[in-house]
Amino acid sequence: MKPHIIETHGLSYSFGKRQVLHNLELRVPQGTIFGFLGPNGAGKSTTIRILLGLLPVPKGQVMVHGQDLKDHRIDVLRRTGTLIEMPTLYRHLSGYDNLEMNRRMVQAPKSRVEEVLQIVGLTQDAHRKTKEYSLGMSQRLGIALALLSDPELLILDEPTNGLDPSGIREVRELIIRLNNEHGKTIFLSSHLLSEIEKCATELAIIDRGRTLYQGSLQHLYQGAFTSNVLQLETSNNSIAYKLLADHQYELLPQEADALAVQVHDKEQVALLNRLLVDNGIGVYRLSMNTHNLEELFLNMTKGEATPSAVL
Repeated sequence: MKPHIIETHGLSYSFGKRQVLHNLELRVPQGTIFGFLGPNGAGKSTTIRILLGLLPVPKGQVMVHGQDLKDHRIDVLRRTGTLIEMPTLYRHLSGYDNLEMNRRMVQAPKSRVEEVLQIVGLTQDAHRKTKEYSLGMSQRLGIALALLSDPELLILDEPTNGLDPSGIREVRELIIRLNNEHGKTIFLSSHLLSEIEKCATELAIIDRGRTLYQGSLQHLYQGAFTSNVLQLETSNNSIAYKLLADHQYELLPQEADALAVQVHDKEQVALLNRLLVDNGIGVYRLSMNTHNLEELFLNMTKGEATPSAVL
């Protein structure tokens, strides 16, 4: 089992009389891309500010890199890189000069500037003024700035915000590469659920300061499988319909050219297919109307989640 690079224990936080976080429990395994999701007002920004030491919390509630954040804030932050939405850049300076200024502040080796430029794919544009950079290039430079100290953990909040499809893909591929090739743990907060779905291996969904789900994407999908509908086309839909009904399958209203059957697991799909074939009925198409992350997220944050999807 992988150690946790971030842990929160009963994390609660209030602004005056308004409580924002309610006993929030997070466990971020080392070496993962961890998606952090929640609707507006769920407490995501407050949680991130706490993880970066910008808001005070009681001792013992937040552990990062195995250390209590309250007692070891400076050391924790040295080992953590961050990009919160848009990077702060000196637009009259080149990408290289922006990195060099920040390198001196974090006291990284001089060679690190060239290394991070290569990692984010900006070597050829290093000496262009950043006012000439596209938004996607600026975001990649922001990630390069976060990488200067060679941190084990990257906290990225909305890194694809405002990007066009090409820029979104560039940042997504960079995040995956940082994880796979450079061993970085990525804590990724984003409203683009399709992007989380494409790159995250673990995730947490919070709402109103409480954890609704935490675990792998695979487990989340498996927990929602009970509501899947199988669409199938056969050589004779009328005979297939009667055969399935006789064998107690849950048939839904029939469409013109397809049958719809409620299924509960993958084994049931295999048995259904074998039943039809063994009875001389050709199966032309089997397709599952599965939930995607957006549907599951909306169901959970509206209070419609299945018990298997909730902590």
